[in-house]
Amino acid sequence: MKSTYKIKLIFILSLLSCLCFTAKNAHSQSKVDITNSTICVSSANKTELKKVVEVLQQEAQKRSNILWKTTSRLDKKNNPQIIVALENDKKSLPDVFLNKINKLENIGDEGFYVTVYPDLNKVLVLAENKRGALYGVGYLLRKMEISESHVIAEQSIETSSTPAYEIRGHQLGYRPKTNSYDAWSVAMFDQYIRDLAIFGANSIEIMPPRTDDDFTSKHMQLPAIEMIAEQSRICNEYDLDVWMWYPNMASNYTHPDTVQKEIEERHEVFSKLPRLDHLFVPGGDPGDLEPKILFQWMEKEAAILKQYHPNAKVWVSPQVFRPTTEWLDSFYSQVNKKPEWLGGVVFGPWIKTPLEDMRKIVRKDIPIRRYPDITHSLSSQYPIPQWDLAQAITLGRECINPRPTDEKNAHNALDQYANGSISYSEGTNDDVNKFVWSGQDWNPETPVIETLRDYAKYFIGLDYEEDVAQGLLAEEKSLQGSLLVNKQVQNTLYQWMDIEKRSSVKVKENFRFQMGLIRAYFDAYIQKRLLYETYLEQQAKEVLANYSKLGIDKAIEGCKDILFKASKEPIDQAYKLKCENLADDLFKSIGAQLTIEKHGAMGGRGNFMDNIDHPLNDAAWIFSKLSKIKSNDSESDKIAIIESIIHRTDPGTGGFYDNFGSPESWNRVIKHYDVSKDPGNLKTPRVSFGAGLKNEEWVHEITSKGFDGEAIPMAWMNQVTTLYDLPLEIAYDNLNPTEEYFIRVAYTGRFRSRIKMTADEVIIHDFIKTGIEPIYEFPIPAEIIKDGKITFSWTCGEAERGAQVTELWIIKK
Repeated sequence: MKSTYKIKLIFILSLLSCLCFTAKNAHSQSKVDITNSTICVSSANKTELKKVVEVLQQEAQKRSNILWKTTSRLDKKNNPQIIVALENDKKSLPDVFLNKINKLENIGDEGFYVTVYPDLNKVLVLAENKRGALYGVGYLLRKMEISESHVIAEQSIETSSTPAYEIRGHQLGYRPKTNSYDAWSVAMFDQYIRDLAIFGANSIEIMPPRTDDDFTSKHMQLPAIEMIAEQSRICNEYDLDVWMWYPNMASNYTHPDTVQKEIEERHEVFSKLPRLDHLFVPGGDPGDLEPKILFQWMEKEAAILKQYHPNAKVWVSPQVFRPTTEWLDSFYSQVNKKPEWLGGVVFGPWIKTPLEDMRKIVRKDIPIRRYPDITHSLSSQYPIPQWDLAQAITLGRECINPRPTDEKNAHNALDQYANGSISYSEGTNDDVNKFVWSGQDWNPETPVIETLRDYAKYFIGLDYEEDVAQGLLAEEKSLQGSLLVNKQVQNTLYQWMDIEKRSSVKVKENFRFQMGLIRAYFDAYIQKRLLYETYLEQQAKEVLANYSKLGIDKAIEGCKDILFKASKEPIDQAYKLKCENLADDLFKSIGAQLTIEKHGAMGGRGNFMDNIDHPLNDAAWIFSKLSKIKSNDSESDKIAIIESIIHRTDPGTGGFYDNFGSPESWNRVIKHYDVSKDPGNLKTPRVSFGAGLKNEEWVHEITSKGFDGEAIPMAWMNQVTTLYDLPLEIAYDNLNPTEEYFIRVAYTGRFRSRIKMTADEVIIHDFIKTGIEPIYEFPIPAEIIKDGKITFSWTCGEAERGAQVTELWIIKK
């Protein structure tokens, strides 16, 4: 029996060995080692595909130190070869190539085939035109396994692919407002434009040398007029469309002298550009014009444009600071006349008409292009949902902001209504978002993680593909929910620290790695500061509340001493120092300007490092209140001020209090539309940031010398908002019908709108101009709470920016 078992065991082991060998052999047969490859391009297409082949050679060499030679002869032996071919080469391709291609889905304009032939040691990139070949080569570069001295193409990468949308691009404005582009050389723009093309972009939007910006940047290596000519030239070499965002900066487009000056400027700019396919003229922000005047002026512009670029078209957006019904009706009426020069309509930030409605209004034969804001994090077209205030006031408007999942959701919610997009970008802070958005414009079914893996593998390295991809996803999760309890933040830092430990010097000098790393350290530092300063504030208030035992003066001093600890005894300074060093590294590698003083950034833009020590508690407001206590005040006056600090948010027994910048109060906010289909919140409420008050001094530094100035509570820095005339509705229940109540409401926010408040359709107050006084109180009519429920509603005047409500108290009389 033992002998039988032994024979069976030997047989099983032998079988397993054979199976393993077969699997291993099959796996090896599914690869092509193209380390020692040549690139084959037919003589007929050598000139047409010169730039495409150059991209393949150079980008592979950067990553492998191998330079592939080119040939016009197809290798008929078993030598490795990459064939880059166009439609006119198909007749000369062997049947074995065509047989595999014929089994794949047919390609359309700008599409490509990539096929792998392990038995022949060949890889084929086939397209109908130069652009398709460029995207095919880009796909191959992203999917190959490229390491130092070795290049492998897996058979699994073979595909046929055609872009879903005809417009796929990004804005690269050479102006100081951007947080890095103004420091770039021609070579840096060339590389970045190439990078975008490799991931499927076919359009780059540039800017004229005069916009709503100060062009005295100390970073600029070339005058703006020269650099935009270089950008145009670079795009033409890659056969990418060139767009130009050109706002109307003059004050009066009906005055002959003004119009003549503008015409002369257009001649100068358009004549300098080797290529210009489309001109985008925003209706406003800046340059608000009445539609009739706007279209009359664009007709003149179009005539100048065609002198230098005969096939170029003009696009226009209904972007205006005060979008009245009359203005919008007039605008769309002009659009639907479809003048010969009109290319289409652009949907972008601060456009009142939802995209799906715009598609119904605008003639079907007029295309719509999206202009998505992927660069801003607050005051944004697509804001971070219910973002924590501590992160918003430190990371600011243009932080490094990888938001891959949010970008896919924003794209896919509305993509069917437009012909593609060119993103609104103000620097490299949105680098990840650009590639995600391009991926979705190419194919909206592309999983985010696939794009991130391509991004990590191609830009950082093969060994970092999964770790960096997951690290970028983790950084997006670090922005979600309450920062105090977000466990993802510390875990994200550990992930990036682990990558950093085993990364090479080359990787450490890679700006894309540096951007991911600084965000991980920054988030962790802000979270630790928030925990610390929240605890200090609690302690300080407890001491202050104990004034009856300690005495008023001792309670006040004790409160101040505790609050001073945030600056006297700061925590985790190693994290802060790491961020400062990485900010220097980024300035060195790509001219990223993360501070004003050291790196020359513009204020309120990408300089989030200037915010790293902004107060994260109400210390400034508490000091401001305590400073009102004078030595000769009566004890009752002093106690009144102390009590106002301790009980600022207290609605009293049987009352209600909500801070609508905080997620815990959002269950009271009514939504009538699916938020997932409304990423820009044109039909649903959003959280917004900013107080909009003259005494917005909450950022003042608290030092051992105290605090000098008027300050506001942190709560006033964020609120719930609806845009334009969309009603904002907030509901309460469980009120006592036998009680009398009054409402106290805080109106703060970025916009100083006129708003009106009703409760169950009863007017509580008529239109009030916000931004003057933050706090108002009104009685609640008893008859509207007979069922114990009440719904408040706020609307703003026509063409106002929207209703904003920060805090709300319902207090028993």
